[in-house]
Amino acid sequence: MDKLKQLGSSVADFFNIAIFSAGNTTITLWTLFYLAILFLLLYIVTTKVIRLVVYKILAKSKVDLGVRIAIGSIIKYLIMTVGLIVILQTVGINLSSLTILLGALGVGIGFGLQNITNNFVSGLIILFEMPIKVGDRIEVGGVAGNVVKISMRATTIVTNDNISIIVPNSEFISKTVINWSHHDRNIRFNFPVGVSYKEDPEIIKNLLLEVASDNPGVQKYPTADVLFSEYSDNALIFNLRVWTSSYIDKPGVLKSQLYYEIFKKFKEHGIEIPFPQRDVHIKEMPEKMP
Repeated sequence: MDKLKQLGSSVADFFNIAIFSAGNTTITLWTLFYLAILFLLLYIVTTKVIRLVVYKILAKSKVDLGVRIAIGSIIKYLIMTVGLIVILQTVGINLSSLTILLGALGVGIGFGLQNITNNFVSGLIILFEMPIKVGDRIEVGGVAGNVVKISMRATTIVTNDNISIIVPNSEFISKTVINWSHHDRNIRFNFPVGVSYKEDPEIIKNLLLEVASDNPGVQKYPTADVLFSEYSDNALIFNLRVWTSSYIDKPGVLKSQLYYEIFKKFKEHGIEIPFPQRDVHIKEMPEKMP
């Protein structure tokens, strides 16, 4: 028993070793262990609360999933911030005594961590204003893809080739962002089609609309239409305009499908698809004088 008491006393003395002081509070190994346990519990509770809010409570409303995730992120950081303050106060660390330290850290952030701070603030702006949200199809800085995650420092975009691109949040604040699905996922695409000058424009219009109506990826409403765009050097140019919501992230696939069918339809009706032509005039040079 005496040995167990001695061992317990030794362990207690070990955990009570002072590591450093924060104001009037002495930080020991036991304090750090206690903090680690509380931080772990805070993280677990916060995660469960966010899942409850996003996938249970807000799921019953008509709020979009991307908006729900953004709201969940804001609630998460608020709970974590308040929880950290409460935990530090519970352990006995007086936050007012850390004013000088926090001030020094603020100076360090201002000079040495400007990019991180800029991205952090930009992340807050994105979460509150929501110019983009999870699930949106966007283009920024030459990168096009679907938004799959918005964090406080960066946003993850997945391209059509299933490549994840991590974009700093400041890019969405300082640069022009094209959001294809900001309000909804109905997008109109324009596909140019050229035919020979000898063809009847009305027939071409009807054939193009027929091809569009037969494609399952083209919406019936708003309806597709055809514009007579221009008289070019070698062809009459028409513009087939179609609406879609299922091909917003792969317009090239829809374009290929329509062009295959247009070529087939034109061939069936004997419609001539022109190609560039040039007239070459050969001029004879006069013979040289002797």
